[in-house]
Parts: sequence; C-alpha cells; structure tokens
Amino acid sequence: MREVRIHEAAAEEAIEAAAWYEAERRGLGVEFELAIDAVLDLLEQDIVPLAAMPGAAGGSGAKRLMLRRFPYAVVVLERAAEILVVAFAHHARRPNYWRDRIQP
Repeated sequence: MREVRIHEAAAEEAIEAAAWYEAERRGLGVEFELAIDAVLDLLEQDIVPLAAMPGAAGGSGAKRLMLRRFPYAVVVLERAAEILVVAFAHHARRPNYWRDRIQP
C-alpha cells in the first residue's frame, strides 16, 4: 500500500469546488467531499487501475480516476513509494493546467 499525498494546489481546488457546490445547494458540497474521500480511499488501497491521461498529458506519466457523480478527474502520478494527487480537474475547464505541478 502506497501513501497518497495531495499537492497543495490540488487540495485548494477541492476545497474551492466543495464550497461552490455547497453554495449551489446545501449539502452538495459535503457530497462532493465524500466523493473525493472515496476516490482517495481507493487510491490508498491501490485496488483500482488508473487510466492514462489522453494526449501529451499521458506522456508525462499522469493518470486519472474519474468521479462518478461530479464532472471531475483526480489526476495522479504513481511513484514507487507514493501516489501524488496533482489536481482535481474539472472536465470542461483549462485542460492540462496542472502540468507545471509535475516534478521530473
């Protein structure tokens, strides 16, 4: 089992998205947080195969796991000792904006 670490900017994205959903409808932000927690649990247990990101992003080694109810992908880098979450990326906004978070 590998440790799951979350990039600081990715953590901020998740907090901002949860706040937005909560402002849209009471309780929806909590549901978003629960969806994020469920994905992080799956990553920590290392039981779900991750799909490579399409295009050039996939060439960087980035992989993703999609949230079911929300239009977000959890973008990760798999390393020997850890899984680094580099973004909680909305499907329709700024493709590949997170690429500068990847350290060689």
